[in-house]
Amino acid sequence: MKTKKHKRKTNRVVIVASDAVDAGVRHLRLSHWVFRVLMVVFCVAVGYVVGRIIYEEQYKSRVWQIANQKIAEAQAANEEMQEKLAAAESGSLDMQSQVIALKSKIDLLSDTVNQKTEEMNALAEKIQQQGIPSRFPMTGSASIDEITDGEPACILNGTEGTVVVAAATGVVTEVGEDADYGSRVVLDHGNGYVTIYRNKGNCLVKVGDTVAQGGALYYIGSDNTKLGYQIQQDGTYISPMQLIDISG
Repeated sequence: MKTKKHKRKTNRVVIVASDAVDAGVRHLRLSHWVFRVLMVVFCVAVGYVVGRIIYEEQYKSRVWQIANQKIAEAQAANEEMQEKLAAAESGSLDMQSQVIALKSKIDLLSDTVNQKTEEMNALAEKIQQQGIPSRFPMTGSASIDEITDGEPACILNGTEGTVVVAAATGVVTEVGEDADYGSRVVLDHGNGYVTIYRNKGNCLVKVGDTVAQGGALYYIGSDNTKLGYQIQQDGTYISPMQLIDISG
């Protein structure tokens, strides 16, 4: 007959001691399974704490990594903005320089245009004046007899060696014979004025010629000192004395 074996109970004793001089020593007796439970709980607690510490360190490391990355991105963006700002300021200065240069050119061109306009206006006025038969139609001095009856006219008595000239710039429209004077020249001035010159001498122009104000029409000799002179305005004869500049 076999003898039954009994398991030997094993107990764990936990000694609790104090660092006080007069303190006693306490013995806490724990059963085996209670001790094992406590050890498991202790290990779990220790593992949790260690894991928590590792997690927090990793989390902090990740946060610092992200923060450093954001800081680096912000610094890069700031540097890029600074470069763009510098380029914009440089471009703005260049643009201002170009605007100033362009404005200077415009002002110079405007002054040139104004000057040319004044010159053109003066020239146009001069041309217009040259088209008005105001010049005395003979060089030198001459006596004048005015005819007011019928078709107004002037009879100029010049001296040998003087010249019959155009009273205004115009185009020769007629060169022909004249019953009273022998020869006749008609100038159309293109502005409603027509001048007629009658003289016994040889005509110096032909039909179609453009004669400037003061241009020669006849040379005065000893036998052709008399000039018959008339003006028409818009087809109507007017007195030449209305326009003749005696000082001319």
